[in-house]
Amino acid sequence: MTRQKPPNTNRQLVLEDPQRLSDGAGGYSESWAPLGTVWADLASQSGRRTGQDGTSLSLQRYRIFLRASPQGALSRPRPGQRFREGQRLFLIDAVSEADTQGRYLVCHCIEEVVP
Repeated sequence: MTRQKPPNTNRQLVLEDPQRLSDGAGGYSESWAPLGTVWADLASQSGRRTGQDGTSLSLQRYRIFLRASPQGALSRPRPGQRFREGQRLFLIDAVSEADTQGRYLVCHCIEEVVP
């Protein structure tokens, strides 16, 4: 039986949650509220380039590994949230257990970069 090597969680990321704020006129604006800091291991995946409205956009996929949190805990990432590392933003698409013991999670993320 092969033993999985634990992730090297040496990158500090901030987990952020989208918040809707009333604009006072019946509409809303969206902002991001920090939920806490996690230590993570980033693994680069595939990337591609796309264009919208005359602009170019680079989409890079990542698998981000971190220590597991229980289901329902505020510290457990979920789709629709994002990680921040300085000015870099990683939008979370999916979250699952990374190992059979449930010690780590893997978040499938996309980083959007305007070249």
